[in-house]
Formats: sequence, C-alpha cells, structure tokens
Amino acid sequence: MSTKLTEGAIEAIVSGNPCDSPFFQILSSKQITSGTGSDRYRLLVSDGKHSYSHVMLATQLNSKMETGEMDNLCVVKVNQYICNTLQGERRVMILLEVEVVTKGADVGGKIGNPQAFKPGQQQPAAPSNSTPAEQNDVKPAIGSLANGHKSPPSNKAAFNIKPGTPGTPGSSRIHGIASLTPYQNRWRIRARVTQKSNIRTWSNSRGEGRLFSVNLLDESGEIRATGFTDVVDKYYEMLEVNKVYYFSKATLKTANKQYSSLKNDYEMTFNSDTIIEPCEEQTDLPTMNFDFVKIDALESKQANSIIDVLGVVKSAADLSTVVGKQSKKEIAKRDVQLVDQSGMVVNLTLWGTDAENFNGSDNPVIACKGCRLSDWGGRSLSVLSSSQMIVNPDMREAHLLKGWWQREGQNREYQSYKSEGGSTGGGTNWKTFAQLKDENIGQGEKPDYFTSKGTVVFFRKENCMYMACPKEDCNKKVIDQSNDTYRCEKCQQEYPNYKWRMILSANLCDHTGQQWVTCFQESAEYILGIKADELGHLKSTNENQFDQVFVDANFKSYIFRLRAKVETYNDESRLKTVCVKASAVDFIEDGQRLLNEINNMLK
Repeated sequence: MSTKLTEGAIEAIVSGNPCDSPFFQILSSKQITSGTGSDRYRLLVSDGKHSYSHVMLATQLNSKMETGEMDNLCVVKVNQYICNTLQGERRVMILLEVEVVTKGADVGGKIGNPQAFKPGQQQPAAPSNSTPAEQNDVKPAIGSLANGHKSPPSNKAAFNIKPGTPGTPGSSRIHGIASLTPYQNRWRIRARVTQKSNIRTWSNSRGEGRLFSVNLLDESGEIRATGFTDVVDKYYEMLEVNKVYYFSKATLKTANKQYSSLKNDYEMTFNSDTIIEPCEEQTDLPTMNFDFVKIDALESKQANSIIDVLGVVKSAADLSTVVGKQSKKEIAKRDVQLVDQSGMVVNLTLWGTDAENFNGSDNPVIACKGCRLSDWGGRSLSVLSSSQMIVNPDMREAHLLKGWWQREGQNREYQSYKSEGGSTGGGTNWKTFAQLKDENIGQGEKPDYFTSKGTVVFFRKENCMYMACPKEDCNKKVIDQSNDTYRCEKCQQEYPNYKWRMILSANLCDHTGQQWVTCFQESAEYILGIKADELGHLKSTNENQFDQVFVDANFKSYIFRLRAKVETYNDESRLKTVCVKASAVDFIEDGQRLLNEINNMLK
C-alpha cells in the first residue's frame, strides 16, 4: 500500500496548473449542513509539502465518509477534481473521484511536515510526479475538469482556455456541468438542449405565472433548468432542441427528483440576470442520452418512476378529451400501444399537442425520454410536459427495432399487462415485505398497489367476523335487539336475520420479513377455504371445528395483490395493508417470473 504523496500538487492545482492523479493525505474532515438540505464534507488535505483547507468532497462521495472508507490520515488518489474561484481570489478544490489507497489506521500519522498553503505565496510549480516535458507544457485548469491517468484533455467542449475572467460573460473559460454546485457564484457552461417542455401555467397563494424547463447536456453530465414568468418570454423561443448554447449567471439548487430523472444532485433556475448565448462554432458535444427499459422489464420498476422507453406503435386510438382536475379545462388525449422484441405490449398516453399531432398509421418507432410509469392497468406509461418524445429517431436501436417489426413483429401475438386475472392475480409491481419499509411504500397521497408471494403463519381469530345487515348492498354491522330481531342503523330497519361478514387479520411472511394484512370477505373465504356463513355457524355451534379451520389454513402460500396506505389515527401513523385478491401459486409461472428477474439483474 502506497503512502507516497505528490509533493507540490496543491500549489500547482490552486495556482492554475493541472496535476495528473495526485496522491493526498486527508488530515481532517468536517461535516457541513447547507441550506439546501444536502450535507457536504470539508477536508484538510496535505501533499507532504503543503496543506490546504479549502477542499470539498463531492456529494456523491459522501458515503465514503459515512461508511468510514475515508478516515483521517488516510492516503487517497484523486482521479478527478475541479478547482473553482469563489469569492475574491479564494480557490476551492472539489474532489469528484477519489480512490482510497491506504487507510488512516495503517498510515498511523501525518506524512512529512506540511505548511499551510496560501494562494499567491509562491510562483506556480509543476508537481513532483510530472516529467520535464509536462512541466514545460502545463495549461490553466481552474474551473475545468481534470481526469486521472490522462494528460489534460484536448476536447474543446471540455476545455476552451483563453484569457478572461473565470465564469464572466464574454469569457471563453468553460465549466463542466458535473462541476457545478450551489457554492459557486461565477461559472459558464456550454451545453446542448436535449429536452424542452411546453409552456405551463401555475397558480398558488403567492400568485400565478408561467414556466418551462429544458435539459442541458455536455460531456460531463446533464442538468435540468427551469425558467419562470419573464424568462419565458425572453428565452423560450430562442432555445431549440439539439442546439448548443452558453449559459451563465443562473441559480443552482438541490434537484427535486419528483420532476426529473437526470443523474444530477442539482438543478438550475433561470433568473433575470441569466445570460444565454447561442454557440456559433462547431462542437462535438454529445446528443441526447437514453437509458431504455425493455417493455417486459417494466414490472420490475417502481410505480411512478421516470423512465426512457423505445417501442414500435402497434396501434393508436382516436383522439379524445378529458377535463383536468385542477384547470377544469379539456385536455386532448390519445392512447398508443407500444411493443418491442420482448413480446409485451404497454399503453402510452399522449397529452395536449403531442396527442393532437400524432400519426401512428405507419407504425412509427417512438423514443420517449422521461415518461412516467404507472401501475394503472398493471403497467402503463404517460408522457409528461417535461418528457421528450422523438418519432422515428435516427439511432441504431430504433433502426433495428423497425427492421424487426417489418420482418416478424407485425405478425406476432403480444402479452399485455393486466391489473388482475390469471392464476397469479395479474402479478405486477412485485415487492417483498422488506421493500414495504425500505421504499416507504404507502407514504403518498394515494395508496400503492403491489403483488407479493407470501405464506400465512398466523391469524387473529378474535373479532374476525361480525353480524351484518342482510340487505344485499349494505354491509353495516347490525345490533342484536335480544328479541330475535337485528337493527341496521344505516338502513333504519329491523330484520329477523343477518349475514356474516369477515374482517380477517393475517400475518404473512416471505424470505425478507413479515407483514400484517387485512383480508375482507372474498379473500378471507379463499384463504380459509370456507364461506363466511358456514364459519359463522361453526362459531355458534362447534368451537373446536371453528378453531380447526384456522389451524388447517396456516402455513399455506398464495400470491397476494395488496394495497398499502399510511393512515393516521389519534396522531399515530401506521401502514395499513389490505388484501385486494389472493390466488393460488402457479409454480411454473412463478418460476418463470423469478428467472426473468434474475436475467434483468444480469443485464
């Protein structure tokens, strides 16, 4: 294990010279909680010659500190970093990719006698691990991305270093999207617009207005940007999908993952000071990135997640309209069926102008980035205002899919997702009982539906049945009048008889944990293998046989379709899980499901 440090690396980096994969020692660290709700770690690092305290760890590396992988006195190899100018001449180094080469416990103490480095105290010097040729050919890298194991990149999109003030309008110095944080006040990026939403309106207690959003992409990553009110008039028409622009003086904040699936901890807001300029020169910035999910893999994804999908239009419904719940206005809607080589079909809903302008007569290929996955109808997709839908995209995957459709796909039978039905109860959105807690299922405004395979291990027999109103459409509990009549307060009537209804609490287990579930009439009768009226008769006439019914029903496995919702009673919140349907396990089908899950993990 190496304990050799790269002497002079701090002086070189902070003074504006790149250093290839320097070795530092972490002398100490401090956790800082910011107003954005995202914790950061400030480090005191040493290169053996100097120490420097203006060093931050990128948030995606926080786990290294939290798990103890990075500890005080450890030696690290920095494969990727940036160095930004914040206030005045203060330079802050941000570590983006770090490899721990020696634990602090193995080092045992401070290496060398490092002195605190202050920018400007010496002339820039090349680090000690640079060759003479590298020392004669160093280039400024302040605010730019430095990559380990490579000489400074020559890609113009990543580095365009010319004289100028860092991050100011007119400067040619470019920052990478991945390097942006809310702690910077001067930066400038060059990025391609890969998505652009329609203009939307908003209204709340503070007023009303309009907004739009775009996704921006460069070599280092993606970021979502939103413009409000006056910015809409200023920049909406100017910004075009697939065009490249310079952006500066926007606000950065922690990303709201509810509205964006981009892999970035932050998002951008355009304001009145924001400067957006078209990029006139030729660039080799990447185009839109997709992370396609196969249609048969949708059931393994969590409901309400944002995904990318590629499919051939098997059929398209006629245009229809619905009335928005909040706007109370009619909204155009069109349902489209998408298929791919997996043999599954899924419904994709288009809205607004996308629905009005869509023509599916020639079975086009659709690439949709950022559509929402729902468990409605088993599994379905919906295009959002922030989604980007491309018809017949010019990409290899789309051409292969179109060729497959013309050769064999158009003559094939497809399996659809269903809410219920089949021997396994239409098993979609499969969850283990441990996932109920780990994924905070049931915490939203609406209940979550999912499917689980479980074994019954215990019943609560007490109060598992009640005498209900015999009227067909009324299940209200009746009051025994003690005169061979039973009164229903809901119907305001007395009856000479009653019917038995069941509310059965069952404890279900799988290999990950257990969950209490409430089973109502049909599912309770199915699990116990007896009708409620028969069980009620046993309850009144033969207590031993009544108990035996529950004994016989224990330790049997079923496929359960469940509904979960957190409910609050007396200021106490609890997860209430209800059995919608219970069905027998088809072991052939269940085995195939498990094989599919294993195959998806191996992809």
